[in-house]
Amino acid sequence: MTIQCDRSSAQAFDLASATQNLAPRTYLKAAIYTGNFLLVTGKDPDGKPTGIAPDLAKALGARLGVNVELIPFATQNEVIEATASSDCDIGLVGADPARAENVIFTTAYVEIEATYMVTNKSPYQNATELDSESVRIGAKDKSAYELWLSRNLKHAKLIKTKTVDEAIALLNKNELDAVAGLRPGLIEDLSKASDGQLLNGRFMAVQQAIATRKANPQAAVFLQQFIEEAKSSGLISRIIKEHQVSGLTIPN
Repeated sequence: MTIQCDRSSAQAFDLASATQNLAPRTYLKAAIYTGNFLLVTGKDPDGKPTGIAPDLAKALGARLGVNVELIPFATQNEVIEATASSDCDIGLVGADPARAENVIFTTAYVEIEATYMVTNKSPYQNATELDSESVRIGAKDKSAYELWLSRNLKHAKLIKTKTVDEAIALLNKNELDAVAGLRPGLIEDLSKASDGQLLNGRFMAVQQAIATRKANPQAAVFLQQFIEEAKSSGLISRIIKEHQVSGLTIPN
């Protein structure tokens, strides 16, 4: 996946400039996608999202010395639209080249493995084996892994569904050969399949990143530096441990 904010361009600049570029309202308005149960695990008493992504946004605010307003969104497209339009200063969402047409992404702060659910009668053993003319794959429309499959499948038929549950229902009726999804989520969803199992391996990993509007390249440079520091300092690891979340990988 091509990320638009190049590490090699991340020259340092003063914190005051970074704050002015990232938080022109004097506070940081952060768009949070609430549909990823690994990164958003609950709500606080005021109804604001809690979890890894909200905590990372708060850590960024602390680095800038400003308060953070968390704005929840039910879809990833809404996060991208809010960030691209400057309604929000940053968005925490899965990075993808299609989405990068409208925003600048950092490199990933965590990755989530994507694989397939199949029936126990499936002849396939590994997630890399399914791109065949005879294979029907279901994937949640507009998810990061669906966008990847739409670009990369050469032979298999991709069937887009509104939800993962809808795809699993089609699998149960033998109208699909596989359901694509994030491995942690598919593990929880196995009980919904009449005779389901997960394949070994992965067909891609969803890159969770921070985005900002394209007209703000200086802010993107600072965000990239922040992500690199958050990984190298152990901040990301500590946030994951605090929320007791499994199924995430911190990329180098």
